[in-house]
Amino acid sequence: MLTNLRAALGLTRHSSYLFSAFLLTCLLIVYIWWPLAVEYWGIIQVYAQAGYPWHALVDWLLLGIFGFMSITIMARADLRADSLIVFVGVFGRLVIESWGTQTELWHYYTAERPPLWIIPAWPIASLSIDRITRALSHVTVKWSESAFRVLYWLTFGAFYVLMAWYVAPTFDKSYTLLALLICALMILTPNNHRLAFLTFAAGSGLGYFLELWGTTRECWTYYTGETPPLFAVFAHGMAAVAFWRTGLLVQKTWIRLRETSQRLANPR
Repeated sequence: MLTNLRAALGLTRHSSYLFSAFLLTCLLIVYIWWPLAVEYWGIIQVYAQAGYPWHALVDWLLLGIFGFMSITIMARADLRADSLIVFVGVFGRLVIESWGTQTELWHYYTAERPPLWIIPAWPIASLSIDRITRALSHVTVKWSESAFRVLYWLTFGAFYVLMAWYVAPTFDKSYTLLALLICALMILTPNNHRLAFLTFAAGSGLGYFLELWGTTRECWTYYTGETPPLFAVFAHGMAAVAFWRTGLLVQKTWIRLRETSQRLANPR
């Protein structure tokens, strides 16, 4: 059964490397920001002393997210491709968190703007979204390109309207205007309707559970107080598309630089 499971998930040596890196990242977060772990444990102790049963003290949503992401990042892992996803995820999320916290669209309970302890979690989410997108692509392989074009424009058009409405209180911030401009440029210049829509769907699906956990535990709070707001859920999908497009741009740039260096090294 284990052999069949390994074959179904496409587990390789790279899978074990990624999972080890995932665990190491979690341990480093706990070690470096130990006061946060102590505070979280203290909250559990308060509920335990109040007489809550053990199963009510377990954060089943967090364990479910952790388990799902652990499995998905190991599926058909390839460090050569995944390293780029991690790289883009780290810097991309740092930009997004800076925008959101500086404009006060959301804030963290530690009042950091942005908190560095949350940044390492997002590359893991990016890897998981990549695997979900692959699965969705396999399931929808028979869908026509015209269907995806319709879904693309309806979905991204609706998202842009939702985004403009939600961030309207921060129109006076240059960060927000830049974010709206970047999103508009990406939406209006699609390079692959199918993958863009599926990536958006995958990011939004995972984003719902991440946002549900974070907002209901008051780890972060949006200015509307919703748990979670609809915009935040779909923003994960848009961020996933942005990271994917950025990764493609980095790949193309690297290939061109390598070809240029080869021509210079071997002139005819």
